[in-house]
Amino acid sequence: MTDRDDDRDHRFSEGEGFGDPYEEFDLDPPELGVDPSKVDPVDSRVVTDTLDQHNIDQDDVDASELLDVGLNYMQINRYEQATDAFERTARYAEDEKLAQEAWVNKGVAHGELEEWDEAIGAHREALRIDGESEHAATAETNLAYALWEFGETSEALEHAERAIEIDERFAAGWFNRAFFLSERGLAEEALNCVDNAIRLGLRNAKVLETKAEILEELGEFDQAEEIAEEANQMKEQAEQEMMDDREEMYGQGGGGPGTEAGRGGAGAGAGRGGANRQSPPQRQGDIGLDDLGVADLGVDDEEDEDREWELE
Repeated sequence: MTDRDDDRDHRFSEGEGFGDPYEEFDLDPPELGVDPSKVDPVDSRVVTDTLDQHNIDQDDVDASELLDVGLNYMQINRYEQATDAFERTARYAEDEKLAQEAWVNKGVAHGELEEWDEAIGAHREALRIDGESEHAATAETNLAYALWEFGETSEALEHAERAIEIDERFAAGWFNRAFFLSERGLAEEALNCVDNAIRLGLRNAKVLETKAEILEELGEFDQAEEIAEEANQMKEQAEQEMMDDREEMYGQGGGGPGTEAGRGGAGAGAGRGGANRQSPPQRQGDIGLDDLGVADLGVDDEEDEDREWELE
């Protein structure tokens, strides 16, 4: 065998060899050349986000439509997907107002997941863009709500007050301020604030219950009982309407029991509570959520435009 090997006249390529220093071979594209020490191992979106930056042209993304995608996710209670859509909206939006709206809605979605730290960060980011815009009051009151849930009650009051400084006709802002003042034992000031919210059209069972509790603190038991009875009637009426709607839905669809798509009354907040504790403050859905019926605060805008109220 050795003689036959020696008789071969084929010349094998000597090749170019390896450079010095040796450059390792890697199948990954250069776009993914991320320093692992700077990547949170829990962040499962880092690869997707990195690819987005390199493979998707910003001009090819309609940020407004992407915002609608997030709102649709909110409607079907897919809040994690909604947070992703809102974050990408903010990243691709060239209009600062649209980016701010996306951050506010992202904060609302995190709130639904009870991710209060992330919700606080999203609302702060919205306010960083513009603290005086049409979305700023909503961001401030939502930030107050998230801070309260996170245990930062003193800072929550500051942002609740800031919300009505930006827009003094912001009914949810007045209600939140009433709640925080009542928590501090300032019942008289709280009563003025909740009355302002009612004057601005925010009149639902939740608000009336809060007013009744404040009146009890002030010793106005007869008036408190009257208001509480009105709140109970509102609750019973709302429950009856919900049952009627479900019966109508099942009658038309012929289907069995199930859950409804979307959620009603998210603006009322879904925070913690207790047997002897007031209802939590309001969380206000941002523009776009109203169209989905997820931020109904019971405010009649048409009546509000026709009336001028002197706020106390």
